[in-house]
Amino acid sequence: MSNLHVVATIPAKPGSEDTVRTALTTLVDASRREDGCVSYDLYESTSTPGTFVVVEVWTDQHALDAHMKMPHFQEAASTFGAHLAGAPGIHPLRPIA
Repeated sequence: MSNLHVVATIPAKPGSEDTVRTALTTLVDASRREDGCVSYDLYESTSTPGTFVVVEVWTDQHALDAHMKMPHFQEAASTFGAHLAGAPGIHPLRPIA
């Protein structure tokens, strides 16, 4: 079985970039220590500043589902939730070539 690759896009409201960035940075550190996490990397778009992109690799769907229920994930989401310009986009990926 291959790993599960996920890309998440998180758009911060103008003026809320630092709040979202701080919450996501804390989330990255904790997520990397989870069972089933292969990698978890945070980026900010250079073409759309304030849009954060998380590139995740999990061993399987079960590991991703567990991640979404973790207290540190729930805490981060509640911290930055009101500071988002829109809903996060969660994109599980499948290889095509």
